[in-house]
Amino acid sequence: MTKKILTVDDSKTMRQMLEVALTSAGFEVVQAGDGVEGLETLENTTPDVIVTDINMPRMDGFGFIEGVRTNERHRAIPILVLTTESDAEKKERARRAGATGWIVKPFDPAKLVSAIKRVSA
Repeated sequence: MTKKILTVDDSKTMRQMLEVALTSAGFEVVQAGDGVEGLETLENTTPDVIVTDINMPRMDGFGFIEGVRTNERHRAIPILVLTTESDAEKKERARRAGATGWIVKPFDPAKLVSAIKRVSA
Protein backbone atom coordinates (compact mmCIF):
# COMPACT_ATOMS: atom_id res chain seq x y z
CA MET A 1 0.00 0.00 0.00
CA THR A 2 1.30 3.46 -0.89
CA LYS A 3 2.31 5.56 2.09
CA LYS A 4 0.98 9.11 2.27
CA ILE A 5 3.36 11.91 3.28
CA LEU A 6 2.23 15.39 4.36
CA THR A 7 4.87 18.04 3.66
CA VAL A 8 4.55 21.43 5.37
CA ASP A 9 6.87 24.18 4.09
CA ASP A 10 6.31 27.82 3.15
CA SER A 11 8.80 27.61 0.26
CA LYS A 12 7.09 26.64 -3.00
CA THR A 13 10.46 25.51 -4.39
CA MET A 14 11.08 23.25 -1.39
CA ARG A 15 7.56 21.78 -1.67
CA GLN A 16 8.24 21.02 -5.35
CA MET A 17 11.60 19.39 -4.53
CA LEU A 18 9.97 17.28 -1.82
CA GLU A 19 7.15 16.25 -4.15
CA VAL A 20 9.59 15.12 -6.85
CA ALA A 21 11.80 13.22 -4.40
CA LEU A 22 8.91 11.53 -2.61
CA THR A 23 6.66 10.69 -5.57
CA SER A 24 9.63 9.20 -7.45
CA ALA A 25 10.18 6.97 -4.39
CA GLY A 26 6.57 5.78 -4.65
CA PHE A 27 4.94 7.91 -1.95
CA GLU A 28 1.69 9.83 -2.24
CA VAL A 29 2.33 13.49 -1.32
CA VAL A 30 -0.08 15.99 0.24
CA GLN A 31 1.26 19.54 0.77
CA ALA A 32 0.62 22.56 2.96
CA GLY A 33 2.25 26.00 2.94
CA ASP A 34 2.44 26.59 6.70
CA GLY A 35 1.38 25.16 10.06
CA VAL A 36 -2.17 26.53 9.89
CA GLU A 37 -2.74 24.97 6.47
CA GLY A 38 -1.05 21.78 7.71
CA LEU A 39 -3.52 21.41 10.59
CA GLU A 40 -6.43 22.18 8.22
CA THR A 41 -5.15 19.48 5.84
CA LEU A 42 -5.11 16.95 8.70
CA GLU A 43 -8.86 17.47 9.13
CA ASN A 44 -9.39 15.68 5.79
CA THR A 45 -6.49 13.24 5.54
CA THR A 46 -4.34 11.04 7.74
CA PRO A 47 -0.77 10.75 6.47
CA ASP A 48 1.65 7.99 7.43
CA VAL A 49 4.45 10.53 8.01
CA ILE A 50 4.66 14.33 8.27
CA VAL A 51 7.69 16.33 7.08
CA THR A 52 7.66 19.92 8.34
CA ASP A 53 9.81 23.03 8.24
CA ILE A 54 10.30 25.13 11.40
CA ASN A 55 10.44 28.73 10.11
CA MET A 56 7.07 29.53 8.52
CA PRO A 57 4.56 32.41 8.65
CA ARG A 58 1.22 32.25 10.53
CA MET A 59 2.24 29.13 12.51
CA ASP A 60 5.78 27.82 12.75
CA GLY A 61 6.81 24.19 12.88
CA PHE A 62 6.89 24.07 16.68
CA GLY A 63 3.26 25.22 16.90
CA PHE A 64 2.29 22.83 14.13
CA ILE A 65 3.93 19.84 15.85
CA GLU A 66 2.24 20.73 19.14
CA GLY A 67 -1.10 21.03 17.30
CA VAL A 68 -0.67 17.61 15.73
CA ARG A 69 0.27 16.02 19.06
CA THR A 70 -2.79 17.42 20.86
CA ASN A 71 -5.13 15.68 18.39
CA GLU A 72 -5.83 12.12 19.51
CA ARG A 73 -6.34 10.94 15.92
CA HIS A 74 -2.91 12.16 14.78
CA ARG A 75 -0.85 11.81 17.96
CA ALA A 76 1.10 8.75 16.75
CA ILE A 77 2.05 10.02 13.26
CA PRO A 78 5.85 10.27 12.93
CA ILE A 79 7.00 13.87 12.32
CA LEU A 80 10.32 14.66 10.66
CA VAL A 81 11.59 18.23 10.86
CA LEU A 82 13.30 19.38 7.63
CA THR A 83 14.90 22.78 8.21
CA THR A 84 17.95 24.96 7.70
CA GLU A 85 18.21 25.19 11.51
CA SER A 86 20.88 23.09 13.21
CA ASP A 87 20.81 24.66 16.69
CA ALA A 88 20.79 22.03 19.47
CA GLU A 89 18.29 24.07 21.52
CA LYS A 90 15.81 24.15 18.62
CA LYS A 91 16.27 20.40 18.03
CA GLU A 92 15.50 19.76 21.70
CA ARG A 93 12.45 22.07 21.56
CA ALA A 94 11.15 20.17 18.52
CA ARG A 95 11.75 16.84 20.26
CA ARG A 96 9.86 18.05 23.35
CA ALA A 97 7.00 19.22 21.10
CA GLY A 98 6.80 15.71 19.64
CA ALA A 99 9.10 15.57 16.60
CA THR A 100 10.40 12.11 15.70
CA GLY A 101 13.52 13.22 13.82
CA TRP A 102 15.49 16.18 12.43
CA ILE A 103 17.02 16.61 8.95
CA VAL A 104 18.99 19.70 7.93
CA LYS A 105 18.45 21.34 4.50
CA PRO A 106 19.63 20.99 1.85
CA PHE A 107 18.44 17.41 2.01
CA ASP A 108 19.69 14.30 0.25
CA PRO A 109 16.56 12.71 -1.31
CA ALA A 110 17.84 9.16 -0.66
CA LYS A 111 18.47 9.93 3.02
CA LEU A 112 15.05 11.57 3.39
CA VAL A 113 13.32 8.57 1.80
CA SER A 114 15.33 6.25 4.05
CA ALA A 115 14.35 8.25 7.16
CA ILE A 116 10.67 8.19 6.14
CA LYS A 117 10.78 4.43 5.62
CA ARG A 118 12.47 3.98 9.01
CA VAL A 119 9.94 6.00 11.01
CA SER A 120 6.92 4.55 9.17
CA ALA A 121 7.93 0.88 9.42
